[in-house]
Amino acid sequence: MYRHTETLELLSPAGDMERLIMAVTYGADAVYLAGREFGMRASAANFENTALEQGVAFAHAHGVKVYVTCNTLPREDELKRLPGYLEFLQAAGVDALIIADLGVFALAAQFAPKLRKHVSTQLGVINSATANFLFDRGADTVVLARETPMEDIRKIRENTPEELRLEAFVHGAMCVSFSGRCLLSNYLTDRDANRGQCAQPCRWKYHLMEETRPGEFFEISEDKGTFILNSNDMCMIEHLMELIDAGVSSFKIEGRMKSSYYTAVITNAYRHALDAAVRGSPPDPVWICETEKVSHRPYSTGFYFGYPGQHYGTSSYTQTADIVAVVEECDAEGNAVLTQRNRFFSGDSLELMNPETTPVPFVAEHIYDSEGNELQDTHRAMMRFRMRLPFPVPQYTIIRKNRLEDNIHA
Repeated sequence: MYRHTETLELLSPAGDMERLIMAVTYGADAVYLAGREFGMRASAANFENTALEQGVAFAHAHGVKVYVTCNTLPREDELKRLPGYLEFLQAAGVDALIIADLGVFALAAQFAPKLRKHVSTQLGVINSATANFLFDRGADTVVLARETPMEDIRKIRENTPEELRLEAFVHGAMCVSFSGRCLLSNYLTDRDANRGQCAQPCRWKYHLMEETRPGEFFEISEDKGTFILNSNDMCMIEHLMELIDAGVSSFKIEGRMKSSYYTAVITNAYRHALDAAVRGSPPDPVWICETEKVSHRPYSTGFYFGYPGQHYGTSSYTQTADIVAVVEECDAEGNAVLTQRNRFFSGDSLELMNPETTPVPFVAEHIYDSEGNELQDTHRAMMRFRMRLPFPVPQYTIIRKNRLEDNIHA
């Protein structure tokens, strides 16, 4: 087994401040986020400068690192804005930059020399020669291309310095492209995927129209359906020990566009699974089950074990539970103040989730509004209400409703 020179890292997405808080609360060792420019998820909320400083302060107060994505491919007219932004990120106390462009890499060395440089998956690192080239020029970490097989990761680790960290994606969306470099969105919608504006046309349902038969649409399929470019999601929660053995140091969850609920649930599941893997144990089935409770396409293991089995023949997502509330505060008796996220009714079967326990089922009883009036349901979006929980819980505990429960008001 490869012997790691430092603690393994669980890296979670933070699309905005709420998601950053959830990632930190539910067990991330580091988070990655973007400012308003130069990040590959332009339609995420992202962080303006003051919020970014606040996010760094919150994360650092909890012992969590912050990596900022500068992984678009900037055009010539954008470069003049980059030095000032890099200087700001260094002054804000960011721990590392995630970079996909060699020019940005050089500018980062000049204008933010104190920040570590992580090479984005967008650059397509898939062999030790590229990894060594980047390490010799100051890279601290390379985020391996998602197309890298497990056996190749092992060989890359054997042929690179121990000081170079290898990072790999373990969970989330995949796309039909090479390391996220795709022109389809640009061609079809004039939204450049390499500048963070992907319209995801690979998820669309395509038909063929013959020139002399306008208005007649024919499926482009035999046995795989019309979604000819659509991918499954990745889930490697059952294979973390193999990734550790291959030499991966940082385990990355995709999802800056996903909800804070997704961030909390998946970070929590992988936190427990990674801790078990370090002890040499497989994940408890409860944490595998947790990955089904967020919105997702069918899971696969990507390219890690050969042919990916990536193709998914519909546009549907599955999810077995919905968040209904988040705890704002709770006293020693379990009396909690919560914020509504989805409607539920008194008498519904619910589930309590936080980092300290496995999910705990309970029945909602005696819901009260902020004036003390008893309610039959949480009928207003984002309303604050009070409810007795089975035991005292910390802030940011999640209350959810299992879709499989036979609740009369479901």
